[in-house]
Amino acid sequence: MNRHNFHSLAWGIAFVGFTTQFGGGFASGAQIYQYFINFGVWALVMPFLAQFLMSLFYWYGMRYAYQNKTYDYRSFSDSFYGRFRSVFSNLYEIEYFVMVCMAPAVAFATGGSTLQALTGLPYFTCTLIIGIFIFLITLFGTDMVRKCSSALSILIIVGMMLVLIPNIIVQWDTIANAIQKLGAGIMPVASSESGGFFGALKSACIYGIFQITAIGLMYQHTQKVSDEKEIKHSMIYMFLIDALVMELAVIGLLAIAFLPELADYDVPMLLLVQSGVGSKILTPIISVLIILGAVSTGVNMIAGIVERTTNRITKNKKSNRKTATFLSALVFTLLAFGIAQFGLIPLVRTGYSYIGYATLLVIILPFVIHFISHINKKPQEDSSHAVK
Repeated sequence: MNRHNFHSLAWGIAFVGFTTQFGGGFASGAQIYQYFINFGVWALVMPFLAQFLMSLFYWYGMRYAYQNKTYDYRSFSDSFYGRFRSVFSNLYEIEYFVMVCMAPAVAFATGGSTLQALTGLPYFTCTLIIGIFIFLITLFGTDMVRKCSSALSILIIVGMMLVLIPNIIVQWDTIANAIQKLGAGIMPVASSESGGFFGALKSACIYGIFQITAIGLMYQHTQKVSDEKEIKHSMIYMFLIDALVMELAVIGLLAIAFLPELADYDVPMLLLVQSGVGSKILTPIISVLIILGAVSTGVNMIAGIVERTTNRITKNKKSNRKTATFLSALVFTLLAFGIAQFGLIPLVRTGYSYIGYATLLVIILPFVIHFISHINKKPQEDSSHAVK
């Protein structure tokens, strides 16, 4: 592989990681407040910790997938967990299925509602448009998902720059004042936290662990990797992009951290725009960013389970891969679409709330144990490739 293709693939994988994490919740600014700003002045450094945690685990998992040719999360789990696969593989299967029910369904609901507000079309029609878009991208496989993620990432990053940078410049005095208040222990509007280090650390780790749950969708992208260094470079790129964009969002949103109106806003980024500059231009941009973020997350999540299902169906070589991909993409897209239509999101959210705890058991601890048990082994000696 030439140098250009090497870096193109690495950037493509990095952008998949970006769009998986930065969905509608990030574009709206809600996640930034929930996990970072509400915990005080440590919000200025914790994004880097959360992104490092994610990049590290993604790198380790993708490295294993590449070395062992396990290109979907089920084959990865069966290989990685060894004699414990009957327990851990099935636990992750359940965990990922809940994620597929939740994340794309929220993407439908969030993107559909935002598109409805922009166009005035009925909610059903808006979610149908988003569903068709997600289905078509997923249908064309891993390469298309990666290309789409790259394109959406660039649009999201450019959009965030357009929204945040002018407002940071214009409202810098307000931001600096907010940082001083946070440093003095004065918490933002609606925050019930103390501002202590350990509370902020815990929240950043929880955020990172939640995001690590989606690691299973990343394995399919190692299939085109020809050198392990590509995975390392892709995770370095992902860390730099994700950390810098999140840090920029934190700094920008500090401009409204102490505005009383914040308590009544579900979309903090919208309040930032309305209290800053270019409201008429930037308000539609925020709406588009929320739609793009929601769609990108939905595409990536559904693509992960489609890859796993297709590999399972075509394992005996008797089934047509294109047909299996079509049917899998259709079923899981319709599942997410149905959840968004029939008000089942609160029900699924109940199960989703436990995903972080499950990720600790199913991913974090086994990965750490695997790393420690293999730390002194050379790659060629590491033949067992399982948590013993």
